[in-house]
Amino acid sequence: MAREILRGANSVEGIPETLPDRILEKMKAPPKDTDVAVIRPEQLAEADGFVFGSPSRFGMMASQVLAFFDATHELWVSQKLAGKPAGIFWSTGFHGGGQENTALTAIPQLAHHGILYVPLGYTFGSGMFEIDEVKGGSSYGAGTYAGDGSRQPTELELQQAFYQGKYVAGITKKLKATST
Repeated sequence: MAREILRGANSVEGIPETLPDRILEKMKAPPKDTDVAVIRPEQLAEADGFVFGSPSRFGMMASQVLAFFDATHELWVSQKLAGKPAGIFWSTGFHGGGQENTALTAIPQLAHHGILYVPLGYTFGSGMFEIDEVKGGSSYGAGTYAGDGSRQPTELELQQAFYQGKYVAGITKKLKATST
């Protein structure tokens, strides 16, 4: 899903792991991609906008993502992220696994920084109302159900992720144009 978010964001013109390998194996976490850069919290100031992703852990944003935000204290003090837009996407184990609550636990992190939360609303159109197949995500952002870790996102979930990347990037571009 993250790659589709990125692909969507890149279509508009113009987190380090903290869990031990043994725990990741027990969680059936997929192998880490080697072609994705790991950024440091201070690098967030260089971006014009963000889309933060997190697996759900006990119905909320994962501790690794919270730890990343905990390390943004200097950015918070200086308010260097204030006014920048951000979306949120997630994966959960099942329907009751925190699809929307994962997004809701991320919003306070954004609010403390003055980051502008960009929800999808129902802008994804008919894909938001699909009931003939299992689909994660909501008006808060794109999402998927991971099940026991073996389920892959559906084509519709990937389309929503692409759309979210494009949507947030478009809003970022508009905000950037009005601030210059």
